[in-house]
Amino acid sequence: MSDAQVLVVGGGPSGASTAWQLARRGVDVLLLDRARFPRDKPCAEYLSPEASRLLSEMGALDECERAGAATLRGMTVRSPAGERISGDFVAAHGFRGFRDSGLALRRTILDAILLERARQAGVCVVEGARVADVLLDSRGAVRGVSALADGVARDWTARITVGADGLRSVVGRRLGLTRYARRPYRLALVTHFRGVKGMTEHGEMHVEDDGYVGLADVGDGVTNVALVMPVWRARAARGRSAAFLEGWLRSRTQLAPRFAGAERISPVRATGPFAQRARRAWASGAALVGDAADFYDPFTGEGIYAALRGGELLAPFVERAVSARTPRESDAALAGYDAARSAEFGGKWKVEKLVALAVATPVLMNRAARTLSRKKEMADLLVGVAGDFVPPREVLSLRYLSRLLLPS
Repeated sequence: MSDAQVLVVGGGPSGASTAWQLARRGVDVLLLDRARFPRDKPCAEYLSPEASRLLSEMGALDECERAGAATLRGMTVRSPAGERISGDFVAAHGFRGFRDSGLALRRTILDAILLERARQAGVCVVEGARVADVLLDSRGAVRGVSALADGVARDWTARITVGADGLRSVVGRRLGLTRYARRPYRLALVTHFRGVKGMTEHGEMHVEDDGYVGLADVGDGVTNVALVMPVWRARAARGRSAAFLEGWLRSRTQLAPRFAGAERISPVRATGPFAQRARRAWASGAALVGDAADFYDPFTGEGIYAALRGGELLAPFVERAVSARTPRESDAALAGYDAARSAEFGGKWKVEKLVALAVATPVLMNRAARTLSRKKEMADLLVGVAGDFVPPREVLSLRYLSRLLLPS
């Protein structure tokens, strides 16, 4: 007898969203996470305007705002040459998100809220359970996982297993589904400072020749600071990540005065490398969602939205797989999820690749920044795509790209 109809590995936004979506459909769900909540997680901690729709449906939006989430009304990007691009979520293009602003909130708070919503929906949550491997049946289909919980090793079984266990997903790696792209091969150092000067309701990205740093108010006078750089450059930070990050900030003339007197209030945590994508997001008896399925680069900052939306997208296909009469029907349902996922996120993946190319190529970045700093309507469109409410086709058109890169 199975422990549940569906086993979800990972209690972050993608796992909590998937579990909640399934439980409200009447599916019996067991969720395992190696951590005990609340727990911190290195992340930009930005939620796009469209993420609020999913938080609202889960009954978590008001709670996030009461917990002190900061409001973000757009993004400002500084190029290596010093050009500044400013885009707003509310703009003349006419596209509107679920709300007119995004949010930023510490993951210690957000993840605990979302996991509690899953519990209240009827999900059985087991914290402190470290998954070591997947279990396969005689035909090679996934039938659950083996995990260590409270010092005891045991097997947990289910009709369908969902890998929502983030970068370096155990489920994805054991099934041979995930791989890294050759470029961009970056990792991040993430921390929080109190007292950073000049923070506004715009998130910030400062692009330099050797990487970029993102800044965002996350409430209560705290700023999220995420430095992203090529892996080869990050080797210099090994064993001294805090000193490296603080030295990097002091060496930038536009940032040093703003961090003078600011206090770092959390450890510097590393995450990455990025540029991970599953060759497909399912196998017999299993599916991947959120960062476990793909995480290309954090520049556009929509990872939490993609995690929440991924769970919403996956749930009806898993429900269908659970009720399937044959393994073939179950596999067909999960394959349908993979097709739906590509249709949903495919345009955004193309934008991510173009942005990553520009960020890694100062000449391209500076040229694009010169255009966007002078043509705010184009900057607003790009920020709206990053905010998940402007269709990616608006910035993938030949007209937009030629205006962006060709001399005017």
